[in-house]
Amino acid sequence: MNSKETDAEYKRTLVIIPTYNEIENVERMISAVTDLPESPDILIVDDNSPDGTGEKVKEISAANQKVRLIERSGKLGLGTAYIEGFKFALKEGYDHIIEMDCDFSHDPKDISKLLSEMTGNDLVIGSRYIQGVNVVNWPLKRLLLSIGASYYTRIITGMPLRDATSGFKCFKRKVIESIDLDKIKSNGYSFQIEMHYKTWKSNFKIKEMPIIFTDRIDGHSKMGKAIVREAIFMVWKLRFPFLSGKK
Repeated sequence: MNSKETDAEYKRTLVIIPTYNEIENVERMISAVTDLPESPDILIVDDNSPDGTGEKVKEISAANQKVRLIERSGKLGLGTAYIEGFKFALKEGYDHIIEMDCDFSHDPKDISKLLSEMTGNDLVIGSRYIQGVNVVNWPLKRLLLSIGASYYTRIITGMPLRDATSGFKCFKRKVIESIDLDKIKSNGYSFQIEMHYKTWKSNFKIKEMPIIFTDRIDGHSKMGKAIVREAIFMVWKLRFPFLSGKK
């Protein structure tokens, strides 16, 4: 791919970042992303954060047209936030669509690496486990849960991913267009599994790229027991659609 083609594709990149109470991180994250050489656009999807995250993004977007904001009425969940972001990306004509967290557990500099791997791939996943275990500052219990979830998913679904629950990735537009977004019902970390599974079943080319995942320093984790339970049952519904009444 020549430099002209590279520049054209990077100009059509959207980074979607769901937020809830990320006032400690959101301004720094926006700055880190917009300062990248590829200069992607950013969409913040905020779930009416009581700490003022949405208001801060409004201030930033008023001065920077590369920053957009979708404000929602309440804490509606990770999956629905990304669905709204995907629909926005398709409507606005973006070619590459990136998911990432706001808490710096995903290094913004790795966006450049994701984009560099998009040639010849349809989905590039930032993987914590493709080259050993690259996780910093997680409690052992949380780490074992994450590794176990990916192994469990791989065994039941047959999907050959080392990090099935990764939330840091880049889709080509055609992948998102191929998925009926209104039929995606997962709303926690199982949302990531469901999107990966549908991409894989449609025979798109997937690559896992090694990243180092560093647990958040500021703010609080959104992981809860309900999210874990949803993921446990979702993999069975994906493998055996009749369990959820789907074909």
